[in-house]
Amino acid sequence: MDGRILLDGGAPLLPHMHRLGIDPGAVQLLFLSHFHGDHMLGLPPFALHHALASQTPLTVVGPAGVEEVLERLLVLSWGREWTTEFRGRFQLRYVEAAAAGEVEGIEYESLALDHGTMGCTGYRLHLGGRVLAYAGDTEMTSPLERLVTGADLVITEATGPGKPHSHTGWEEAAALAARHPGTRFLFNHVYAGSLTGAVTDLEVVDV
Repeated sequence: MDGRILLDGGAPLLPHMHRLGIDPGAVQLLFLSHFHGDHMLGLPPFALHHALASQTPLTVVGPAGVEEVLERLLVLSWGREWTTEFRGRFQLRYVEAAAAGEVEGIEYESLALDHGTMGCTGYRLHLGGRVLAYAGDTEMTSPLERLVTGADLVITEATGPGKPHSHTGWEEAAALAARHPGTRFLFNHVYAGSLTGAVTDLEVVDV
């Protein structure tokens, strides 16, 4: 796997990639955590770029039903042309996440996390001898603890102070990081205020 890996695809994904000088066509592997809009509504323009501009392959790993859900979104976005014209212009493959597996040369594990009624799929990616754990959205429950244990780098949410509904609060995120002092944490999904360790929009982080 020589290209880049994308973790979820919220809007405005494509404009942000262009601003950072990242070629969308270089992303040939996407891990999708769940089907909430803020994690997938940037994917229709991204998929269309793959079809019309780069015409490079794309593999999407996601929860059960990922092909049905994403294809419905793409048809809603681009109408009949998605299936009659655009879909056939590049290789698009869907993989339902297994408990453990390998896709495009990347070893991964997945874990069901607690996130409202939908739930969320967290991933542990084995990259060059290091483990990257990505949580998507989740409450601070025992599956999240299992996901991050032993990881070198963790990307997880810290939505706001207190106990935000179906999400991780600032205090919970800070305590989680304190319990794993050998792991680097990057907090995202910060919806209010500021938090130490949080990433900012369009920030390039050296890991």
